[in-house]
Amino acid sequence: MPIVSRLVSIPLRIAEIAFAAVVAGIIGHYLASFHQIDPWPQARWIYAEVISGLSILLALIWLIPFSSGFFSWPLDILISFAWFASFGILVDGIHHLPCGSIWRWSFRGDSVCMRWKTAEAFSFLSAIFWLLSALVGIWFTFRARDNASGADSGRRRLWGRSRAAEPAAATA
Repeated sequence: MPIVSRLVSIPLRIAEIAFAAVVAGIIGHYLASFHQIDPWPQARWIYAEVISGLSILLALIWLIPFSSGFFSWPLDILISFAWFASFGILVDGIHHLPCGSIWRWSFRGDSVCMRWKTAEAFSFLSAIFWLLSALVGIWFTFRARDNASGADSGRRRLWGRSRAAEPAAATA
């Protein structure tokens, strides 16, 4: 297993856990505080909470140093798309709050809008980091496949006969 892919994968997984924990904490606070409101905002919060919990669980499992964790890149892409959907529904939800534009950020105070925008930002970061993990997994998978098929290997090519089965006239 290449050391570079492991050195890149571990910080990505740790960041994914941290980002999901931030979103889970903020959204969990909203769910605990506002339990008697319209069910539609609760549905989007529950979706974000489920994606956060699933992300924490999968990142913890894939943080264990086995090379099989690199072959989970299709699930990494799926979780990344789920995070992008979570980001989208959180951005759509801010239109129902008196927060102004989604691009109006402030670093002062402790308001509902600031916490909501923080959840949005960390959900977007989580989506990006899951996508980066998928790219590392794709790189590892195809790099490992290319290294396994050397010039003198008897394995079958992707589309065609194996190198050992080629006629002698074609190789001369």
